[in-house]
Amino acid sequence: EVQLQASGGGSVQAGGSLRLSCAVSGLSFGDYTIGWIRQAPGKAREEISCISLSGGNIQYVDSVQGRFTTSRDNAKRTAYLQMNDLKSGDTAVYYCAAAFTFSDIRYFITPSQYNYWGQGTLVTVSS
Repeated sequence: EVQLQASGGGSVQAGGSLRLSCAVSGLSFGDYTIGWIRQAPGKAREEISCISLSGGNIQYVDSVQGRFTTSRDNAKRTAYLQMNDLKSGDTAVYYCAAAFTFSDIRYFITPSQYNYWGQGTLVTVSS
């Protein structure tokens, strides 16, 4: 059974930091691009970052560029999203997702292309 377990969410004040983790089991982690997708209340789902198989290519949406850092540890089968300088607009449920890819990619994968999704973790930023 494939499982993606996202954790690390919580409530912080604006300007604070959180680190999300995505622990993956049941698949060959090194064969999957990992994405972070968020959904704010009443808004559409938004992919904010994805990291390639090796971790060498990482994409960020403009709204988080410079504040968020995505990484992965293939030995631990875990991906991370370090979020700094959080803003109220970052309040959302954050999901990690995995997409089977044949090589390191240098572009975003559309959410519909992800094969597996985690359950989401809530991040609330108060101003």
